[in-house]
Amino acid sequence: MIFVSVSLRFWQEYRSSRAAEALKAMVTTTVAATRKINNTVVTAEIPIEQLLPGDVVQLAAGDMIPADVRIIRAKDLQVNQSMLSGESMPAEKSAEPSSGIDVDRLLEAENIGFMGTSVVSGSGTAVAVHTGKRTYFGAMTAQLASKRPETSFDVGVRSVSYLLIKFMLIMVPAVFIINGLTKDWSQALLFGVATAVGLTPEMLPLIVTANLAKGALHMSRKKVIVKQINAIQNFGAMDVLCTDKTGTLTEDRIVLGEHLDTAGRKSEDVLRLAAVNSVNQTGLRSLLDDAVIEAAGPEVIEEISRLHGLVDEIPFDFKRRRLSVVVDHGDADLIVTKGAVEELLSVCESVELDGVTHQLTPGWLARVDRLVAELNGQGKRVLAVATRVVVDEQRREYSTADEEGMTLVGLLAFLDPPKESAAGAIEALASHGVAVKVVTGDNELVAETVCGKVGIDVGTVVSGAEIEALSDDALDELVQRTTVFA
Repeated sequence: MIFVSVSLRFWQEYRSSRAAEALKAMVTTTVAATRKINNTVVTAEIPIEQLLPGDVVQLAAGDMIPADVRIIRAKDLQVNQSMLSGESMPAEKSAEPSSGIDVDRLLEAENIGFMGTSVVSGSGTAVAVHTGKRTYFGAMTAQLASKRPETSFDVGVRSVSYLLIKFMLIMVPAVFIINGLTKDWSQALLFGVATAVGLTPEMLPLIVTANLAKGALHMSRKKVIVKQINAIQNFGAMDVLCTDKTGTLTEDRIVLGEHLDTAGRKSEDVLRLAAVNSVNQTGLRSLLDDAVIEAAGPEVIEEISRLHGLVDEIPFDFKRRRLSVVVDHGDADLIVTKGAVEELLSVCESVELDGVTHQLTPGWLARVDRLVAELNGQGKRVLAVATRVVVDEQRREYSTADEEGMTLVGLLAFLDPPKESAAGAIEALASHGVAVKVVTGDNELVAETVCGKVGIDVGTVVSGAEIEALSDDALDELVQRTTVFA
């Protein structure tokens, strides 16, 4: 029975391991690295495992960063760090030294790229600092790969076995002595052995393994690989599920949630002007530009391409944090600028509402600030759109100096939308008595907004800084009554 049980468990877990390894083998990652060999500089495409500290790597849109690197050159470099930080928006990177960044906030360093993250846009050159297990990601996986604590199932099976063994240690001598004193000692010995065999749980491992293997087989039909069959029972006994937000509850993609005029009302004109900016820029489009173009739709994009020819472009940079395009607008040129709200307001002199232009007074500024704060409070990233008409037939070259005296026309609010299946999954979990807690690297406002949309009762959101200051006992008590950790 023990042989059959062990063989069954081994075969099931061996098949699962082979399937997992086959999946991993389907993905191979290489990197173009430059290093000095015998006083000769050599650039070659090598497997990521062969990368060494000191190697120079080139980064471009779509590349995965192969190691923890120090950025030495960057041009509009933006990196998706959501796998480490939980933040769905790309992080801006530059070659400028970062100062005042402590270890707990290392992900905020603008001159460091981390293994496993990916380049969204722009390009750069970097030097590998740490590779493999010495990377930030490697340190995380090392902690996760430590020996798992025993499950309640493991403890339960062992306690039943120990209980039966204890019974056997007490009952067998008692049966042997009582029968020996009252009957024949040889018969008492045989009866004592029979009692020991009867109390030994030799069928328990086989029955347990057979049932778990059946569960693993059932889940394999749902395309789930079970690497440890004890996980089947643990999964069924779950009463609390801790989940990430980005890419789990949400789609991990940016969509344009709202396009508003300066009064906070939906405006198709603002969407159209934003699309003019996104369509006519010549650089690599960001996720935000893709979201604008998708929201505008093919008919509007086709009309823009037909009516507005590109005259010039003032590219994006991290200092201005805005991008301008200049297009034909009848007998004049139209500058359309899209960018961060604060930077765009700094070059605006007026605002437009219902076709009427108003001077940008402190009252208007306060009004716009309130609208931006409200959108940020809903967990949305906000950009502003502004325009300026230039009447000069000879003018065909523009620079950042022309980004002045502009008119604010509206705001764009972007968000990472919840998955359509998330609310149903959370409802199904609740019906099975499983509470869902969210542990995310994103900020409190975004976490609260998304959780509310998928049907999670948020309550009080607790931040990492608050947890850091708690004792273990206080944390145990807090975890019982808290749903969202951000």
